[in-house]
Amino acid sequence: MPQPKKRAARKSLSQHAWITLDGGFAARHCLVQDISASGAKITMDEDASQLPGVIRMAFARDARTGRSCQVVWRRGKSAGVKFI
Repeated sequence: MPQPKKRAARKSLSQHAWITLDGGFAARHCLVQDISASGAKITMDEDASQLPGVIRMAFARDARTGRSCQVVWRRGKSAGVKFI
């Protein structure tokens, strides 16, 4: 019988971050609610259902760095992302 998958430990964060869509220049503000080594839960000011499948998230607005993320779920103004 296969072992159940263990989720990476999540850490509550409530830290401001910015996401960009499809290599775009316009950064959108979000709040990272919690984070783990494999992903994060974010909350936005607008409806998260409009997020594309892949976004880039950074903790500094002017940062050219950040992490590519796959959006794995969307619920209201919240979304779950997996780091890729």
